[in-house]
Amino acid sequence: MNRISKYQSYQIPFNRPSTTGNELKYISEALASGHASGDGRFTQKCHKWLEDNIGTQKALLTTSCTHALELAAILLNIKSGDEFIVPSFTFVSSANAFVLRGARPVFIDIRPDTLNLDENLLFDLISPRTKAIVVVHYAGIGCEMDSIMEIALPKGIPVVEDNAHGLFGKYKGKNLGTFGCLATQSFHETKNITCGEGGALLINDPQYIERAEILREKGTNRSRFFRGEVDKYTWVDIGSSYLPSDMLAAFLFAQLEAHAQLQSKRKKIWEKYHTNLKQWAQGSGSILPTIPDHVEQPYHMYYLLLPSLTFRQGLIAHLKERSILSVFHYLPLHTSEMGKRFGAKPGDCPVTENISDRLLRLPFYADLEPDDQDKVIQAIIDYNRD
Repeated sequence: MNRISKYQSYQIPFNRPSTTGNELKYISEALASGHASGDGRFTQKCHKWLEDNIGTQKALLTTSCTHALELAAILLNIKSGDEFIVPSFTFVSSANAFVLRGARPVFIDIRPDTLNLDENLLFDLISPRTKAIVVVHYAGIGCEMDSIMEIALPKGIPVVEDNAHGLFGKYKGKNLGTFGCLATQSFHETKNITCGEGGALLINDPQYIERAEILREKGTNRSRFFRGEVDKYTWVDIGSSYLPSDMLAAFLFAQLEAHAQLQSKRKKIWEKYHTNLKQWAQGSGSILPTIPDHVEQPYHMYYLLLPSLTFRQGLIAHLKERSILSVFHYLPLHTSEMGKRFGAKPGDCPVTENISDRLLRLPFYADLEPDDQDKVIQAIIDYNRD
C-alpha cells in the first residue's frame, strides 16, 4: 500500500512546532519547584493569562481540546436521548464528546464562504431534544455569533464554542471563545500556540466553575481543599483526570508570553500566500479563503478550494514530487460509519461534501522560511492538471 506516513521526511513539512526561547527554561523551573504534576505554578500562570487576555470568567487547562469538550458535555448534563447540533465539517471530537454522554448528533451544513456552520439552517434543526449547539470557528474565522445566539438564547439552548482554531480571533471586536457559556481551546502541535498536546476549557457562565473544577480533579473537591475552603477533600461527583503536567504548562506559558511574535510571523506568511496565489487562483478556477470584514482572524491556516477532487489529488502529488507536504482536511462526519449509525446519509450536507473533496491545506507554521514558502508558491503556480 502506497501510504504517506505522518513522519515521512519532506523538505517542506506541513507543520513544524515553533519555540520562542523560554520553553526549556520554564520546564526546568517547573521541575526545580518540586511540583511537576498538574495545577502547579505555571498552570496557574496560564489560567490567569487566558482569563486576562481572552476575557473569560475562568480558564482551566486540560490535556487536550477533546477533554475540554468532554468536560463541557458533562457540565451541560448531556444524557441519553438528548440531541445536539454540530457541523458535519469538523474534527470528530466536536461530536464524540457529546456522543459519549449518549446524545445523538444532528449534523448541520456549512456556508460555502467561511466554511462555518450555516446559521440560516439552524432554526429548523432545533427540536425539543436539542440540548446544545456546538459551533466550530473554522480556520479561526468567527461564526455568525449574533444570529446563532439570537436563535439559541430565547430557547435556553447552551452554545459551546469549539475554538480549537480560533485563539486570538475576534467577531465584531469580541474575542472568540467568549460568546458561548463554554468554549474550548487546543494547544496541539498544529496550533498557533502549542505545548505538543494540550487544551483548555473556557467558562463564561460562572454557574459552571465550581463543578468544572471538581470534574477535572477526578470528581473530588481537591481544588477547594488547596484554597483552604475545606479541611479535607473527598469524592463528590463523577470526573476524571484532565490535568496536564506543570511541565507542559511551563512550555505553554512561554508560548503565550511570546504570542505577539508568533502571530506576527504567521500573519506575514498568510498574507504572502494570499497575495501571491491570487492570480493563479483566478486562472485555475480555485478559491482563496474568505475573511468577512467584521471578523479578525488569528492566521491559523491557509487553504485552497480547488475546482475538483481530481485537481486536488493531482496537486497533492505534484507538491509531493517537490518534497512539499500538503494535506486535505475533514471528511464529512455525516457520511462516516458512525454518522450513518445515527441516521445521517450522503446528501444531508451537500456543501460539506463538496468542500471536503476540494479543500487543500498548505504548509503553515511560524518558522516557515521565506525561501521555502516561495518554493511552495512556485510549485503551485507551476502545476498543470493536464
